[in-house]
Amino acid sequence: MISPDELELVDNAFDGFHIPSKPEILGQMEEVLKADEPDMTALADLIAADIGVSSVVLKTINAPFYGMSRTISEIKQAVMLLGMEVIRALVVGVILRGAYTQKSCISLERFWDTTTDVANVMVFIGGRIKDKVPLEKLYTVGLFQNCAIPAFAIKFPTYVKLLAALEDRPQISPTDAEDKYYKTNHAVMGYYIANSWGLPKEICRVILNHHNDEFLKYEQDEEAKLLFATLKIAENVVNRIRRFKDTAEWERIGFNALECLHIDKDEFDDIEDDVAEMFNGV
Repeated sequence: MISPDELELVDNAFDGFHIPSKPEILGQMEEVLKADEPDMTALADLIAADIGVSSVVLKTINAPFYGMSRTISEIKQAVMLLGMEVIRALVVGVILRGAYTQKSCISLERFWDTTTDVANVMVFIGGRIKDKVPLEKLYTVGLFQNCAIPAFAIKFPTYVKLLAALEDRPQISPTDAEDKYYKTNHAVMGYYIANSWGLPKEICRVILNHHNDEFLKYEQDEEAKLLFATLKIAENVVNRIRRFKDTAEWERIGFNALECLHIDKDEFDDIEDDVAEMFNGV
């Protein structure tokens, strides 16, 4: 939970900047889903009517991370296989991606590609771990955790310099650095967006705390801990494959994240090898 004072800091820092509001299509989806027996055909028709969303849905279900034995080409079938929350996350991703079209000091295309990689790897890890957590929640966390970074990169031309400086100072938390220079941070703003869009509370809490090294130590909700640990492992796997090194946080959080999911070093190495093979296949 964030305080009214923290919300005021977000408003002050982003004065005059349009923070994405809840998209209409999400409201329409919720109308369909709140029925005792949701009409899957109506939901599929809603998705199919948006070319951007429907193409992302089909691309996702046919990615190797989902292990389909054949190509899925029908939206209704994809909706049934992915589940409601993954569909919601994909819609959110498309809307967020389209909301940030202004000039940015970072490559937004590269940013969203990395975000999608992390979300997909979280789903893959979720299928391997002994403690089961809903895959749709994993995907949502992966897509949403850094959803406010594009806003910082658009609003503040100096943001890219801060990111570069943090590369050389892994001991400094990105959110602490943002608080110092911009009076708020992307975790707080991400929580603000996620909460206003109606995402589940445990997902919002992970978004708010995804740079909190002590989260696994003090968090009481087991599902939130599993979401957080899977996120940190997925981020590190993607970083090792794409950039050939661990994330800045891995030394501090890696052991606890692996322990939370009961993954040993050999299993981690196997996951990394399998994901690298999938990336190469894509």
